[in-house]
Amino acid sequence: MLFQTISALVVATAFFSWFNQRLLKLPSNVALLIMGLGAAFMLLGIEFLFPQETIPQRLKRALGEIDFYTTVMNGMLAFLLFAAAVTVEWDKLRSRAPMVSLLATLGVIISAFLVAGICWLVAQLLSVPVSFAWCLVFGALIAPTDPVAALAALKTVDLPEALETEISGESLFNDGVSIVLFTVALQFAMTGPENPAPVDIAISLFQQTIGGVFLGLTTGYLAFHAIRSVNDYSDEVLFSLALVMGTYALAHALNFSGPISVVIAGIFIGNRGAPLAMSSQTRSYFFGFWRLIDYMLNGILFTLLGLEVLILNLHLTVILNGLIAIPIVLAVRYIAVRFSMLSVGKWLDFGPGASVILTWSAIRGAFSAALALALPASDARPFILAGAYAVIVFSMVVQTLTLPRLVERYAASRSKGTEP
Repeated sequence: MLFQTISALVVATAFFSWFNQRLLKLPSNVALLIMGLGAAFMLLGIEFLFPQETIPQRLKRALGEIDFYTTVMNGMLAFLLFAAAVTVEWDKLRSRAPMVSLLATLGVIISAFLVAGICWLVAQLLSVPVSFAWCLVFGALIAPTDPVAALAALKTVDLPEALETEISGESLFNDGVSIVLFTVALQFAMTGPENPAPVDIAISLFQQTIGGVFLGLTTGYLAFHAIRSVNDYSDEVLFSLALVMGTYALAHALNFSGPISVVIAGIFIGNRGAPLAMSSQTRSYFFGFWRLIDYMLNGILFTLLGLEVLILNLHLTVILNGLIAIPIVLAVRYIAVRFSMLSVGKWLDFGPGASVILTWSAIRGAFSAALALALPASDARPFILAGAYAVIVFSMVVQTLTLPRLVERYAASRSKGTEP
């Protein structure tokens, strides 16, 4: 049954991709999410009109049998993070390191806690029994931004290099910080006090982050020497697979952050291993392989996210909670961006509209989807998943499709010497 379910997902993702390339011509992730949602609502309509129809029920059962937490957190996520990390150009990040660092660390923490606090207050007003710990889980999973989605939307516009570096750099590093915060918050929500003390969260974050950085550097260094000692692209790609899986598994055993470990190892291999230890042929196969892994897993995740509507309990309160989450997340993102810009304004220059562009380019994509799908069963899961759905769909569709026009508007204002 598991093989049949995976096969169906891969076939659906391939068909949706083909349909988009031939007809829709939308950004890939946007198209997959829209078509997944469309297929899910079509099946729900069939079930409503023809209750005796068995196809929707079979698909519901198949989706319900997938252990998303194990599949995503102990499988797909490690490969997604490494695939993104190996493409980061470390030299470009140095000039904008203060802004990237603030957005990816303190900005994430501020965003997560502000979103959690506001959502908890809204839940109390709506008489929704959700603890602050579960609201923090939502704040942490919705904080990371998707570099692939944002930069794909900006391909057709002239984006200043500084802003492009900040968008791509932040979106990689905030994934690691957000996932650590998500893991800690989830542990408290499931087994700890409902309202954990900030010091307890800070200690867990520090332990997992420092341990993850050290482990990633160590395994990355060992893999670098293994790759340099051979000259066969198939073995070197195999070594990178072993690096991802071994690092993630070892981090889990040592109670370190697996995501942080994999990101650090990926940056090390991408910036040191590829140029210094790989031939041009190996680099071609290596980066091609990880681009394929990234594209395939992103596609499956967004198809899954759309189809997951089939097993959601979409009553009015859940839908309302999801819609309210959109302005909350956008407002908090703007606050985090402005705080970061004011903090580093003495050292860095920002052009007109930088705060608005950095806010609107914070597109939630594969990583937020992965964490949302990984949530274990609980009373809070429908509300968190509804909020994640609303924010991801809004950002992937509305923000992605309008971002180029926003950038062009501020580019025109720069050329005229005014800001709209």
